[in-house]
Amino acid sequence: MADAVSSSLDRNRSNRSDCGSSADSSGSLRAWRTAFLTLRDETLASSPPHHPPPPPTLVSSLISRHFLSISDTLVSAAPHIPPHEATSDVMLLVELVSTIPDDDGPENFIHIIHLVHDISCKIHLEINSPFWAIMLDFLGKMTQCLLYKTDGKEIKLDYAASMKAIMEVLAILRYLVNGYDGKCSLLENTQLLHILLRVVSCSHDVSFSSPHPSGNQRHSTDCGPKNPKYKKLWEIQTVALVMIGDVFSRIESVSLVLWQSIIKVLRKLMDFIASKNVLIEDYIMSRFYTSLLHCLHLVLADPKGPLSEHVAGLVASLQLFFTYGLSNRSAYVFGTSDSKDKEVDSPIIKSRVVEPTRSDCGRYRPPHLRKREENSVHVPKTKFWGSESSVRDVPSGFGSASSDSEQSDSDGFVKDMDRFRSSKARIAALICIQDLCQADPKSLTALWTMLLPTNDVLKPRKYQENLMTCLLFDPVLKTRIASASTLALMLDGRSSLFLQVAEHKESTRCGSFTTLSISLGQILMQLHAGILYLVQHEAHLGLLGSLFKVLMLLISATP
Repeated sequence: MADAVSSSLDRNRSNRSDCGSSADSSGSLRAWRTAFLTLRDETLASSPPHHPPPPPTLVSSLISRHFLSISDTLVSAAPHIPPHEATSDVMLLVELVSTIPDDDGPENFIHIIHLVHDISCKIHLEINSPFWAIMLDFLGKMTQCLLYKTDGKEIKLDYAASMKAIMEVLAILRYLVNGYDGKCSLLENTQLLHILLRVVSCSHDVSFSSPHPSGNQRHSTDCGPKNPKYKKLWEIQTVALVMIGDVFSRIESVSLVLWQSIIKVLRKLMDFIASKNVLIEDYIMSRFYTSLLHCLHLVLADPKGPLSEHVAGLVASLQLFFTYGLSNRSAYVFGTSDSKDKEVDSPIIKSRVVEPTRSDCGRYRPPHLRKREENSVHVPKTKFWGSESSVRDVPSGFGSASSDSEQSDSDGFVKDMDRFRSSKARIAALICIQDLCQADPKSLTALWTMLLPTNDVLKPRKYQENLMTCLLFDPVLKTRIASASTLALMLDGRSSLFLQVAEHKESTRCGSFTTLSISLGQILMQLHAGILYLVQHEAHLGLLGSLFKVLMLLISATP
């Protein structure tokens, strides 16, 4: 009897719950239709067909009265609205909001973006060409307003709220692309790219519109991710750059004007990086750098116009990434410390060799002398670190991969050295150099002295961000393989003719002018020394094969 009573009570509670849920859904449905019918009736009544749109003040008043206070109710009603009806209503809402001036209640724009974003997450809207055009116009206007770029006027908005709204704009754009199922026309993709480029460019301008504080501006991190105010801006740029790369790769025929617009924005970011001469090492910035370089690769891989005016600036920026993530955490950072050419306290070296005691330290010995001494006297192969000397011996096996675990970016010592996945940025920079080499080899050959060493190739020293630094000393195998591939591209083709002017001299006067022919001769000698050393010590067969290819090209190109 008690069980029957309990069962009856449970059924009554369930029925009351179902009735309550049904009542809530019907109430939210009623609120949705009341709000949108009111908006439709009053705006159509004030602007008959073939007449100008309704006054912006009327639209702003209607939205404030009928939408902002019940936005949560409208979102809860969205799953119960037929898709065609929801699509028509959302299209009407964003079309009318686009007519409101930017400085007329910009906080309302943020609420409408939240509403459209949340509705998009709840229901599959029926996306077609008219809906796409209206949404892009609306999102483009919202982006311009939220990033304080309205006709040169600054619109004061709550920073956190506006940054959240921009992220929601990007989420809506991604939703539109996915919902349109890849059916975007060239014009629609072009419009989408222009909005994304505006997001990147304006976000960058907002980050650095205020002057830097006094002090050492070269190493200022006030605009870096350590400042919470700018953290979200870097994340916004990262998401936008990833989307730019995705959209760009889908377009079959990119126009010259569109390509120039993209390269202009990317050059703006790369030039800023080169001007600072310091890369910030943390998770947020590593993702930003990697997405920027990958996007740049997509644009450089299929150039639609001349690149000669961009090559020098891009190489200066890309060169900084050759050692990204490998600088010491102490006072010895690339570009800092005193003016003497001291060694960098590199964590790469410490991860590969055991640091000897002070009594083991000694002067530098050339490789041929070391080999001769090893035959007569046992010399520890880990002898590498010098306490007073500013040079080092290259340890045996340095640059080799003795096991499959070293091929992974997350195994063994690489996990400690690459906790921000910084090797992805180094590899992406090397791939961009390859793109420049294939797109404009003539312009790149003039910059060989920036990319290749002219002395002391076997010594990892400061200010030596070059391709041989990557090939010899990078702890990640994939990066060394990418560096070898880059060298092979540079030595192949037209560069063999360019190198015929190279000449070798044993020594030159300190401070004297070095001609291009002598510089090329020095580069060739350093490449020979570095590649031969790696051929003798490399254990990974894949990299060894790439090294032999580089050596063959090097021999054929050397006069």
